[in-house]
Amino acid sequence: MLVGALVMGVLSGLPIIAAGNICCCLWVLSGGFVAAYLLQQGQDTPITPTDGALTGFLAGIAGAFVYLVISVPIDLTIGPMEREMMRRMVENMGGAENFRNYADRADLVSAPVRAVISFFSMLCLGAVFSTIGGLIGAVVFRKAPPVVLDQISRVALDLAGCCWANQLARTQCHH
Repeated sequence: MLVGALVMGVLSGLPIIAAGNICCCLWVLSGGFVAAYLLQQGQDTPITPTDGALTGFLAGIAGAFVYLVISVPIDLTIGPMEREMMRRMVENMGGAENFRNYADRADLVSAPVRAVISFFSMLCLGAVFSTIGGLIGAVVFRKAPPVVLDQISRVALDLAGCCWANQLARTQCHH
């Protein structure tokens, strides 16, 4: 589940790569998908779709927290550059004084508000789409159920194996 959360959170938090979420929440779905895959690999018996959905759901919730931890420092680092680019664009268009005053006031409020809104958005999207990814992963990666032999089948196989071994020994002795 944690690896699925890392897939979702890290890929959704990186600036350019996060655009993959525009395509049907790709990274969020992938987080649940990877979580279901790892759950199935850790078990000998096949997982149920419910197991995959629950694992995907938990990966989505944890992935939102990973997203928050990744995106806030990146936003603090890249945010000033983005604002400066926006100021220069507005200055080139004219009317920069009013925008500059607005931007200075908005900087104080926008970063925390943007972080809270994006976290809760990712929390909701992660809960829904990562659950769907886990459900799909459970169906795709489902192992075949183990074959259970009853006592009669075991005796029949043992007899067949003994007969085959005797036949093989006779053929080798006659040559």
